Amino acid sequence: MADNRGVVYLGPGKVEVQSIDFPKLKNPKGRTITHGVILKVVSTNICGSDQHMVRGRTTAPAGLVLGHEITGEVIETGADVEFLKKGDLVSVPFNVACGRCRTCKEMKTGICLTVNEGRAGGAYGYVDMGGWVGGQAEYVMVPYADFNLLKFPNKDQAMEKIRDLTMLSDIFPTGFHGALKAGVGPGTTVYIAGAGPVGLAAAASAQLLGAAVVIVGDMNKARLAHARSFGCETVDLTLDATLTEQITQILGMPEIDCAVDCVGFEASGHGSDSKKEVPAAVLNSLMEITRAGGSIGIPGLYVTEDPGAADKAAQKGSLSIRFGLGWAKSHSFHTGQTPVMSYNRQLMQAILYDKVQIAKAVNVEIITLDQAPEGYAEFDSGVAKKFVINPHNLIPA
Repeated sequence: MADNRGVVYLGPGKVEVQSIDFPKLKNPKGRTITHGVILKVVSTNICGSDQHMVRGRTTAPAGLVLGHEITGEVIETGADVEFLKKGDLVSVPFNVACGRCRTCKEMKTGICLTVNEGRAGGAYGYVDMGGWVGGQAEYVMVPYADFNLLKFPNKDQAMEKIRDLTMLSDIFPTGFHGALKAGVGPGTTVYIAGAGPVGLAAAASAQLLGAAVVIVGDMNKARLAHARSFGCETVDLTLDATLTEQITQILGMPEIDCAVDCVGFEASGHGSDSKKEVPAAVLNSLMEITRAGGSIGIPGLYVTEDPGAADKAAQKGSLSIRFGLGWAKSHSFHTGQTPVMSYNRQLMQAILYDKVQIAKAVNVEIITLDQAPEGYAEFDSGVAKKFVINPHNLIPA
């Protein structure tokens, strides 16, 4: 049996690269499947969502193999796989989806009804998402391969652009989804809460969609500087000036057309409260600054259970949201896991034909599998980088 290694969550604040089982064509219950493939992982990214687990802010169990942003080469196919073959280079949507249930047929692949016994929606290497083994590893199994996988049309061309194409598994479609559902289009003014990788991907997506002004808000000066490097305006939320005041200074008016929450439930307050956790701070602030009739895209993660929350209500996912304000302004809210397959093919084309430089926007840095624990620690410190793990050293540093 071939060897395999992966990044394993051991408890709050601790991950380690360990020997793990080589993948088999079996589902999490151990039943043999014929619709899957085994991939040699070419690249696998550290996601901000992974950090929620590693910080101990979810119910993730020790021993979980992490990783849901996967790009790989097919090395084995199940008997019922028809459209993929050994040697194909593919992008793996983080959603595990069967392609057969009602929601999959509606292309709502983030809430597949069959791949997770506990709730709608499955994902690799993530708490409460069906038990599918994560892909921050050397090898990984992907089920329902014909439906799930996006094959790159030219392998050599894809490897030349792999730093960008590795973003198709999650972060780029997630940023794009947030911007699109917020109503971003030609000539719009957009505010994006959070200058982490998803926020930066949303900013690049807003530019791709034709926004007139893209404003990114954060408390991390290095991340804000990086947002400015590719044409964004920025708001420093540690300042005493309110968000509304800073928006007014940029636009000459206190409201924007579209808002995107790329922070989620570990939000902090603004100004003097910037070091205090306020889980609903972003949602409430976006309702204040979004014009009447506007939309708010919410790709930022919100959880049903947060054992690390400061108050009991937030521990159960109950937040103090000014819903009456949003109702009065006729806001539309769009939440939930991004259905990656709705966007990844088009975004692949945008990358291949040089319409977007997503790796530059999110500031990709290539690391080895053994450097993954350091990458987690550095990412959590607020560094303005997106770490891409290179398990087989196939990507030049």
